[in-house]
Amino acid sequence: MTRLGFLLDSDSCIGCHACTVACKSEHDVPLGVNRTWVKYIETGAFPDSSRHFSVMRCNQCDDAPCMDICPTSALFRADNGVVDFNDDICIGCKGCMNACPYDAIYINPETNTANKCNFCNHRVEVGLEPSCVVVCPTHAIKVVDFDDADNAALKIINREDVAVRAPDQGTNPKVYYRGANQASLDPLRTSIRGDGLIWADVTPSHPTPPVSPDDRGVVARTTYTTAHHMTWKEKVSGYLVTKALAAGVMLVAALMVLMGHSTEQAAVGVVPPMIGGAFLAITGVLLIADLKQPKRFIYLITKGNTTSWLVKGAYILGANALVLALWWIGGLADAGGMLKVLAIPAALLAAATAGYTAFLFGQCEGRDLWQGEMLLPMLLSQAAAAGGAAYLVMDLFMELPEVTAVRWVTLGGIGAMAVVLAIEFSGSHTRHVEMALHTMSHGEHRGRFWSGVLVGMLIPAFILIVAIAGDMTSPGLPAAAAVAVIVGMWFYEDSYVRAGQSVPLS
Repeated sequence: MTRLGFLLDSDSCIGCHACTVACKSEHDVPLGVNRTWVKYIETGAFPDSSRHFSVMRCNQCDDAPCMDICPTSALFRADNGVVDFNDDICIGCKGCMNACPYDAIYINPETNTANKCNFCNHRVEVGLEPSCVVVCPTHAIKVVDFDDADNAALKIINREDVAVRAPDQGTNPKVYYRGANQASLDPLRTSIRGDGLIWADVTPSHPTPPVSPDDRGVVARTTYTTAHHMTWKEKVSGYLVTKALAAGVMLVAALMVLMGHSTEQAAVGVVPPMIGGAFLAITGVLLIADLKQPKRFIYLITKGNTTSWLVKGAYILGANALVLALWWIGGLADAGGMLKVLAIPAALLAAATAGYTAFLFGQCEGRDLWQGEMLLPMLLSQAAAAGGAAYLVMDLFMELPEVTAVRWVTLGGIGAMAVVLAIEFSGSHTRHVEMALHTMSHGEHRGRFWSGVLVGMLIPAFILIVAIAGDMTSPGLPAAAAVAVIVGMWFYEDSYVRAGQSVPLS
């Protein structure tokens, strides 16, 4: 078996972009996206300044996170070790784009599927070299055959000091750089001047590190690169909230059953599964709407890759929907015994529904903020707060058992969210996470973040404390606090989702 990779000789690269043009021509790559591109950085100050060139592309990783997260195995490993793709089964979920630590994957605007460098496998299979190798005027791009001891590029790798991009991500990339300035390979060590790039404008997709006053680690300026736009936005933020509501209302319903209220037909047996089912359906709609190929959503089941938490999540949501239906039937039949049997499975599936996204985001190797240990506790805390909030709104329309307990559940969920958030911000983090947290709390997304803290945590917590302490009988003010919790939760989630994608990877 042959395993292929690249040796990119930055010492020889002249920044001519022949590789970029050849790649576009070979694969009909549309304008605005690239499989390979040349990055320029500058070091020093006039007149003692230097320009450095580095070719950027897919790193053909041995441990490729894009393959793990791909829900349909549209990204797969070819026989020569190259990570290739299949347009015919890609659903356009964009998970691979957040999983890739190298910004190497893009959505083709003409096919709405994920594309990237595939080593020109159609050429390699017939004995030809990749198009970028053929056109490079200085032979700065070399094919490495890791299973051929006589391969010239492999000998260079074995005897010289070469580097790879983002080695800390543990993907075992098979693209090596000789003579590359380290600042060119690490985007957090460069800044982008306020007057923009050569031939390009500064965009929100290219924030300027560093975010802290000490400028630590920044040794160069990026003067030319390509734009990589945010992939997951408000639909994903909304899905996190609707999923929390669907899960949370059933967590509280299961609690009511365990507290001896299984015979409360409306407040426990019928209305909660209707609310949970409605928000579960909205969750599904948001997920499908966010796909670039929404008509292919069924591929999650028919062609599912079980290593992907997108697929596992689909099964969890489906199982939860089934239990909700059974719970509703038991409620209609006024079968308290059936609800007692379903209480534990319903609670476990509700927790799984709320929490599986932590493992999905954990597969997004390129987004270090999402790798944190606090994400799962935050999602479960949000589900408790959202479930209590749903019940507080229900209190406006029907008589609820254990109203004080519901208020305590909501307040407890809010308090847990605040504690988790405090731990997240006070911990020791990598530079990547520091930048993401700063962008979330003090940068571009600070408005959403502080709205989430104020509207979703502080104000409703104050109202609920007053309501509990004063044994308030009127449901109006607690219900208003409940609405604030949900609105604030969306603001927080939107800041979190966007900030996680704000740190440049290339």
